[in-house]
Amino acid sequence: MTTAESRYTELASLRDPFLVRARKCAELTVPHLMPPEGHNGASQLLTPYQSVGARGLNNLAVRMLLALLPPNSPFFKLQVDDFVLSELTGSDKMRGEMEEALSSIERAVQGEIETTAIRVPAFEAMKQLLNAGNVLIHFPKKGGLRAFRLDTYVVKRDPFGNPLEIILKESVSPMVLPEEVRRLIEGGDKKDGDVTKFVDLYTYIRRTSDKWTVWQEVKGKRIGSSFGTYPLDRCPWLALRFTRIDGEDYGRSYVEQYLGDLLSLEGLTKSIVEGSAAAAKVLFLIKPNSTTRARTLAKLPNGGIGEGDANDVTTLQMQKYNDFQIAFDTITRIETRLEFAFLLTSAIQRSGERVTAEEIRRVASDLEVALGGVYALLSQEFQLPVVNLLMARMQQDRRLPKLPKDKIKPSVVTGLEALGRGNDNERLVGLINDLGPFKELVIPYLNIQNLVKRLAASRTVDTKDLVKSEADVQAERQQQMLMQLANTAAPNLVTQAGGMMQQAMPPSPVPQTPGDQ
Repeated sequence: MTTAESRYTELASLRDPFLVRARKCAELTVPHLMPPEGHNGASQLLTPYQSVGARGLNNLAVRMLLALLPPNSPFFKLQVDDFVLSELTGSDKMRGEMEEALSSIERAVQGEIETTAIRVPAFEAMKQLLNAGNVLIHFPKKGGLRAFRLDTYVVKRDPFGNPLEIILKESVSPMVLPEEVRRLIEGGDKKDGDVTKFVDLYTYIRRTSDKWTVWQEVKGKRIGSSFGTYPLDRCPWLALRFTRIDGEDYGRSYVEQYLGDLLSLEGLTKSIVEGSAAAAKVLFLIKPNSTTRARTLAKLPNGGIGEGDANDVTTLQMQKYNDFQIAFDTITRIETRLEFAFLLTSAIQRSGERVTAEEIRRVASDLEVALGGVYALLSQEFQLPVVNLLMARMQQDRRLPKLPKDKIKPSVVTGLEALGRGNDNERLVGLINDLGPFKELVIPYLNIQNLVKRLAASRTVDTKDLVKSEADVQAERQQQMLMQLANTAAPNLVTQAGGMMQQAMPPSPVPQTPGDQ
């Protein structure tokens, strides 16, 4: 039977070209992302002469993290087909209530992302994708994510790009392994092992026709308690790629696309730095057999007075300014190209005294839209599996209701302008604006309450205790009608009561004057 170690060694030879490329990219950006082979953490890493690669990689990683896991805004929505909605509710008029209920589930999952340690390892995974083009993600039953570099795992894919085999290699101390595993390694010796000694632990994840199978091995011996299975859509091991290349088991990185510019920038910057250091060195030369003595100049303090002829002393100069200027202009052009590629702010701001914020926003939006295809692959291989795993975890803990998988499915919304439910909100608001000139004719045909609920759902706003129910609206209308009737009837009642009082009162006697007698 083939062991995980032998299979790992067999697949590692196919990984080597991608690993060499990833280490070359790391040397010009962030060296610790993919250190040289044999690096143990104590040895020194090479330091690049330029920092444009590191700045660009970190900047793009932050943008990708915000796009894939936006804070306080769900990056997915639960969708229900119109026919399924009619089947579940009995009427398509219940769409507002259904979207409101699904929106509450989305907010619950988003809250789980905010409270779980996901963003920090996800940020490291984004940097690995940009530099190496590949990263392995593990989503355990509890806790956050774990990210593994390309030099710690191998993967085998089918012609469609779906992983068939994933083998992870970890160097761990026997002291952290269970007692049964230590006995298995030490051959029955129960003595404590050396804490400085490490063993290779292999985790084998293999796909079959209807499930995933996983187990672990140490020194060619399978650990019985590590055996497990997962459904096809619930595998917690995700082998991510930055780009998809048909026929290749590994992806290509973003930095690799601009490796030529980075290599040129590194070489020119090194030459400029070393040349500038040489040019900064000050050397005085004195004519042979001159009256000015070198010892006299060397002993004179700053501002001192000595005997000599100024024509006898010269300063050594390199006379390489024009050559340095050509190299500097080339560096400037290369940096500009790289800043555009990595979406750095300095690249999108034109030179000028008055640059409007609208200009910067427009150019930045154009540059980010150019990277829209990057999120398409990650939405299917990262975002959607993470949502399914989170929902399964919360349903198992009874923090979410069970949803019919064939009727309600999560749909990831990718892009920068269409994150969350932005498109739905724009369509609804656009419809309201279009109906504005005809509001007197259209309002009787609109269900205002459902419209408010759908607008709130598109903004991921909880409408609990915010939107009135139909019964509350009817009660308020009746109360207003009664108040209007009371206000209208009150003056008439006062007038009628005054007339009745005048009729009931006897006529007052007319006073007589003395002349009338």
